[in-house]
Amino acid sequence: MSSSVPVLFDAPGPKARARHAVIAVVGVLLAGLFLGWMIKGLANPDNNQLSADKWAPFLTPEAWTAYFLPGLFRTLQAALLAVVLSCLGGLLLGMGRLASARSLRAFCGLVVEFFRAVPVLMGMLFAFNFGLFVLQISGNTVALFGVVTGLTLYNSSVIAELIRSGVTALPRGQREAGLALGLSGGQTLRSVLLPQAVTAMLPSLVSQLVVILKDTALGYIITYPELIRAGQNFASVNGNLIPTLMVVAVMFILLNYALSRVARSLERRISARRIRAAPNALLLVEGLAPDGIVEGEAAVRDQH
Repeated sequence: MSSSVPVLFDAPGPKARARHAVIAVVGVLLAGLFLGWMIKGLANPDNNQLSADKWAPFLTPEAWTAYFLPGLFRTLQAALLAVVLSCLGGLLLGMGRLASARSLRAFCGLVVEFFRAVPVLMGMLFAFNFGLFVLQISGNTVALFGVVTGLTLYNSSVIAELIRSGVTALPRGQREAGLALGLSGGQTLRSVLLPQAVTAMLPSLVSQLVVILKDTALGYIITYPELIRAGQNFASVNGNLIPTLMVVAVMFILLNYALSRVARSLERRISARRIRAAPNALLLVEGLAPDGIVEGEAAVRDQH
């Protein structure tokens, strides 16, 4: 009996399975050799990076209250501001690229292509110097302004392209259905197309949010006291740069993992809500919905 489930490729045969097993074993051995070589180099008496005296400073309260926790707070502060502003800017630019007015589409397209082509660090440097010499901002505020502005300009353009590609990838029948219900082009975009596109592009959007979080480290160049700069200050005091970089890397990994978990949970909730809503919509079409749903629909119609 043949399966009706579509597959992307046939199941591997005995020779392919044996070949895959050999490749997996060789890959594990090479990774183990590389890891052992790294540990041996770090434990070398000339380097002495794995000795207890290099790791003991991490056990002191001052390491966390004076260095790592303030750096973590500033990293999260810049990332949160950049995420909120990038999502708002990306939404506006994405809708502008999908607008019916040709001039608006051209303007938004020019903005998106320009800031996608400009490196994030260049945007940070320009915003930092603009805030320092033109806006007369000083201290950590001008560095925060430079980091957030550079991240926002670049990531707004990327998110706008995600929105545009997500909407254009939807079946044409979705737009036609909205227009058939009497909605305008803008109402169809906001009420019908965008919610579906955002759900479909959520994995890509989460990946971009992770990029924003990691790119806050570029603020180190413009003296923003984020996590990496705090780690380097700590390492310069204690003479343990490599262990400090390891600790900072683990902190970034945990942050990105937590962000990914939150995004997966949100995606599951959105999918479950859509699945629960589908039977009610079908019952409404067939005239078999429960009284509460019918009354709710009637009340909405009466308001309009």
